[in-house]
Amino acid sequence: MTAAARPASVLPLATSIFVVEGMRCAGCIAKLEHGLAALPGVAAARVNFTNRQVRIDHLDEIDEDGLIGAIDGLGFTAHAFAGATADSGRSESRRLVLALAVAGFAMMNVMLLSVSIWSGADGATRQLFHWLSALIALPTVAYSGRVFFASAWSALRRGRTNMDVPISIGVLLAVAMSLYETVLGGPHAYFDGVVMLLFFLLGGRFLDSVMRDRARGGVDALLRRLPAEATVIASDGGHQRRAIAELAPGMRLLVAAGERIAADGIVESGESAIDRSLVTGESIDEAVAPGTEVLAGTVNLAAPLTIKVTRAGNATVIADIARLMESAGQAKSGYMRIADRASRLYAPAVHTLAALTLAGWLIAGAGWHVALTNAVAVLIITCPCALGLAVPVAQVVASGALMRAGVLVKDGSALERLAKADLALLDKTGTVTLGRPVVTDGLPDTPAERAILHTLARASRHPAALAVATALADTPAVPVADIVEEAGFGVRGVAGGVEVRFGRPGWAGPASDGASIVFRVGDGASHSISIADRPRGDAAAALERLGAEGLAPEIVSGDAPAVVDALAATLNIPSRARTTPQDKYAIVSAAEAGGRRVLMVGDGINDGPALKAAYVSMAPATASDVGQMAADLVFVGGRLMSVPIAVAAARRTMRVVVQNFALAIGYNLFAVPLAIAGFVTPLIAALAMSGSSLIVVANAMRLRSAAR
Repeated sequence: MTAAARPASVLPLATSIFVVEGMRCAGCIAKLEHGLAALPGVAAARVNFTNRQVRIDHLDEIDEDGLIGAIDGLGFTAHAFAGATADSGRSESRRLVLALAVAGFAMMNVMLLSVSIWSGADGATRQLFHWLSALIALPTVAYSGRVFFASAWSALRRGRTNMDVPISIGVLLAVAMSLYETVLGGPHAYFDGVVMLLFFLLGGRFLDSVMRDRARGGVDALLRRLPAEATVIASDGGHQRRAIAELAPGMRLLVAAGERIAADGIVESGESAIDRSLVTGESIDEAVAPGTEVLAGTVNLAAPLTIKVTRAGNATVIADIARLMESAGQAKSGYMRIADRASRLYAPAVHTLAALTLAGWLIAGAGWHVALTNAVAVLIITCPCALGLAVPVAQVVASGALMRAGVLVKDGSALERLAKADLALLDKTGTVTLGRPVVTDGLPDTPAERAILHTLARASRHPAALAVATALADTPAVPVADIVEEAGFGVRGVAGGVEVRFGRPGWAGPASDGASIVFRVGDGASHSISIADRPRGDAAAALERLGAEGLAPEIVSGDAPAVVDALAATLNIPSRARTTPQDKYAIVSAAEAGGRRVLMVGDGINDGPALKAAYVSMAPATASDVGQMAADLVFVGGRLMSVPIAVAAARRTMRVVVQNFALAIGYNLFAVPLAIAGFVTPLIAALAMSGSSLIVVANAMRLRSAAR
């Protein structure tokens, strides 16, 4: 998130949030932030480009209508924020894809007609093809071009300009000149260049809209983890269902087994086990009893609980995580800053060149037709399509190569950031490890005890019990009477007239150091069973290659220190344990504040803020929905090697991007003087513009083998 601000007033400040329509580029962000921050009584203005929102801190005496008027005066349309903007974002994407489809269909048909003209069609045949092209192109320009026309008109009627203004002028003048040539029976019409130009520009705008929709999706998915309603215990002991928006501190909730908790609170009565993977990212359930704190979004697994609400709504931990995710993804990349500066120069530079070309030819004695034709050629030939494609086409080709290698790139700009990363922070469970606990030691030796243990393990769905049951899959189970699972402790029963227990150390029996779970028959010796989550098979090799790429790897986990340290020692890398979502976010933020560019690799919801705050992020395909949505790249399969492969591919991609920039800039330096000098017709200008784009695309195609 960017910011432009003056020193805050000592007076109390109010905050207003508006949804802003018409933000198209980095220049729009700068215009809004600096323009609003300059208003009397405004302390700061910060734009969230992803959500198309602006947050304004201002004196309480300034009303929202006045701020909306100020935004309107800057060339944008705004309305007060009243909820999620995901639906409006998806609506824009649908409009853009329809406009893109129409432009693409028209481009194919007009180009077929143009090929016939280029092949030598003349006289009445050429005129017929020109008119057919006009019949296709005119409604296409009216429908598909309105995306740019509306934006340009909105800026012009407020006395401002943006990058859509020269595009609109060039398209309209090219259409007018083509129609003029067609009516008079002239040899040239430029309808093919016009619809091709619209298709390329709409393609870029659609991709931008899709990326912003995906960025919003991470927060939406996180907040969907909260239930819509909760059971509130009234003062008279009765129960009633209430929407979570109505919950408040001090209320008492009844949470059934299997139900998701709706607010943060303290357990008043009941004992159960809670799935806290939402916060810790670990698959081991945690026992809760009276006095234990529980968090919204976690799942009550075993027995009913009565909870006294301490935090509800926007004050809960899960809402705090959502805010961190939303705010962390707003930093500008290097190319965004370049676009910020270029956007201020492009439109006036193109207008000036076209106007000077028109005036120069008129002064030289040429007729208005020749002068206007040359001016239109300048507008079209300076279209920044090749420059605009320099980055996205390389990203698309590289993304395809990575997809074939098992890495899905969600945000093309992530490749730019991944190429510059110099520090890799990795979550443990489900990332460096497989997230599937297995028994490593401690199973009993005698067939009778193994059979009893198998029976007890099969009676529970706890991950540790599942691991034991899997390890004893070949051992026949035996009948065990009176099996009871005590939530958070383990399973007990009666076999051969004696009590048997399987569960938590201490409850089931004494345990040796490092034991995860204990099995005991009567008063006999305890079997201390060790359970561990296996690292991925290529974890050591992948981390070594990351180091060779210049990214120092480190494990950051919410698991216990003994478990994390043991894994880190095996892989010979540093580690940090018992980290909360806020801790991970702080670690990433501190590293980046110190000048590091962090690659965060994680899979859980608890990794969401860190994934969003990191310079670039990756998640395995087995990650939670929130983890996948928050990450920039997702790797499938069980290979951690996908991470260093993606880093190497990103660095190769950025080398091609630099080459593409050189080609695009070189094209403009060569072609624009020719257009100004009158050696280029609008048709040739359209072909040259398309040719420069094809050269850039051909260079990018070399990235098809980037993921190796």
